[in-house]
Amino acid sequence: MKIARMYWRLAHWSFILATIACSASTQPALPAPSSPSAVTPAVPPSFSVLVFSRTEGFRHDSIPAGVSAIRQLGQQRGFAVDATEDVGTFADEVLIQYKVVVFLSTTGDVLNTAQQAAFERYIRAGGGFVGIHSATDTEYDWPFYGALVGAYFAGHPDIQTATVQVDSSVNASTASLPRLWIRKDEWYNFQKNPRGSVDVLATFDERSSSGGTMAGDHPIVWSHTYEGGRAWYTAGGHTTESYSEPLFVDHLGKGILWAAGAI
Repeated sequence: MKIARMYWRLAHWSFILATIACSASTQPALPAPSSPSAVTPAVPPSFSVLVFSRTEGFRHDSIPAGVSAIRQLGQQRGFAVDATEDVGTFADEVLIQYKVVVFLSTTGDVLNTAQQAAFERYIRAGGGFVGIHSATDTEYDWPFYGALVGAYFAGHPDIQTATVQVDSSVNASTASLPRLWIRKDEWYNFQKNPRGSVDVLATFDERSSSGGTMAGDHPIVWSHTYEGGRAWYTAGGHTTESYSEPLFVDHLGKGILWAAGAI
């Protein structure tokens, strides 16, 4: 009788254990708890950049690629990016939020007198300026801007591969570039050679292509301090492909950081 009861109890517990195992196998797996070390806290940006790309003349198809590239640079290098074509942002209370204002392939007369005055105050208060490509084809009747950007556009030959000679390894924006930088772009000629008014960082080798009109001394990248602010300009960036070109994008990112006084 005792043996029969023992067998009954064993059978009973075997049934219960089998039921539990079956139930567990049919339940959905719960996600593993996340490790605190696996969570990366958001790092606040160290400064903000305004990208301005309004055009009142020729409009470059590469502008969206340029905006996207600068946004990615901000994510990688720790600065926030706002992009606009709204001239209303050129007001004291708005500009004060930004360490650098980028004129990305702007063209023509984009700002009125009050907006120009606000931008002048911004630069004189220590603001940074970055000009890309046709920023030199902008605001021909505004002397302050002409001196800030460094030169005005005069024309260009067809898009072609040419050699840029890097003249300075002091500025971070050209320090990592090869001494002879061969790339394809639209190479601007300027109305006046800016050398003497700016620090020339790289020159276009007119012997490497056709269409240069600056008698062999052809600045193409430069920087300077002006009226209390920092200004940096690169003539590259006409093509959409420029903004997926690692050397050019790195060059641009370091130009922005230099204008911000961050490097």
